[in-house]
Amino acid sequence: MAKRISIINFKGGVGKTTLAFHLGAGLAAFHDKRVLLVDMDHQSSLSIVCLRAGIWQELVERDQTIDAIFRTFNNPSRSVGNEIIVKSPLRQHFWDYDRRGSRWQRRYPNLDYDKLDIAPASLRLDDTEIELTASHQGNAIRSEWNKRTLICRWIEESSIDDEYDYIIFDCPPATKIVAQNAIAASHGYIIPVVPEAVMERGAPHLYNMMQSGIDTQLKALAAMGEPRPIHVPDTKLVGLAITRIQRANDGYTNDHTEHLRSLQRYWEDSLLTPYILHGTGVSSALSIGRPVYSREGVPNWIQNIEARGIHTQFRELTNEIKRRVDAL
Repeated sequence: MAKRISIINFKGGVGKTTLAFHLGAGLAAFHDKRVLLVDMDHQSSLSIVCLRAGIWQELVERDQTIDAIFRTFNNPSRSVGNEIIVKSPLRQHFWDYDRRGSRWQRRYPNLDYDKLDIAPASLRLDDTEIELTASHQGNAIRSEWNKRTLICRWIEESSIDDEYDYIIFDCPPATKIVAQNAIAASHGYIIPVVPEAVMERGAPHLYNMMQSGIDTQLKALAAMGEPRPIHVPDTKLVGLAITRIQRANDGYTNDHTEHLRSLQRYWEDSLLTPYILHGTGVSSALSIGRPVYSREGVPNWIQNIEARGIHTQFRELTNEIKRRVDAL
């Protein structure tokens, strides 16, 4: 059975997609684990990073995205299986075809991401969620339960839980029905935070909402709904990941240092380490679908990653998250 994890924060711009991508890539490359990334965000950033825009657009046009899962609520006769999963999407970025030798050759031979798969999102998912919110099928309570366990049902019926060691949900910056589907199926969740004032207030609010709001509501609905073995009644906090922290000569910038100390006092051992430094090279790597771990054929922007040790930070953070997730 896979360990299922949600990366969530109702604030955008905190590095959710970057963390989900590097966590999945790190588990595949350094731990030889089978990983499924599930893009739950209608912005589809994770999908485009992994697949590149052209292939992603083709999948959207063929209706091979998770949007199809959510539309089964109003079209129960439709069945969605593992055909929406793209196998080894990073292969296209890391392999070259040697036509003379009629074989594929690994462009960057030191790392293997072939065990990393993705179920992509679609821009239409936002519209589908609005339609889902306004729709009802039969008994009101069972209807609300069924809306929030569509992902659970998909995992059960497609048997993908046995195919992977980890399933990672990249959630939208909201806690509505789509995100609640991810939480319903997750053993744990990670909150990426930038050490700023808004996160000092926002992270405790999100934690309380998860514990006393979403989980409590789902358990109440479960008592009246169809049993879902994939549903996790008590989704645990794995930890808070500090992302995009700004370095100064003697440590971090004054503003980030101040808010980091407040976060450390409040969250204590729930803060994951190491912290991920801000670096312009990270966005450059993502723009070509490349994890920061792969640095062969070094372009200039990779120097920013290496100088700041960002590739090492992500690898060590992956190790720490794996340790905590495995203990759930």
